[in-house]
Amino acid sequence: MEKNIFKFKTNINCMGCVAKVTPTLNEISEIENWEVDVRNKDKVLTIETQSLNQNEIVAAVEKAGFKIEKITN
Repeated sequence: MEKNIFKFKTNINCMGCVAKVTPTLNEISEIENWEVDVRNKDKVLTIETQSLNQNEIVAAVEKAGFKIEKITN
C-alpha cells in the first residue's frame, strides 16, 4: 500500500504545544510518522500514513485543542 504524506498549517507553535498534541497523535496507530516544524511560520504538521484521510487527522488535532488546516499542494 502506498504511503500518503499530508501537510497541515497549525497553531502548534512551541515544544509545549508539541508535547500536548503528542499523546493524541501517538495513540493513532495508523500514523506511521509525524512532525511539526515549529520554526516554519505556518507551523507545518507533516503526517505519514497509509490508511488515514485528511479529515480524520484534522479531527484528532482539533480534539487535542489546536487549529489545523489542510495545505493544498
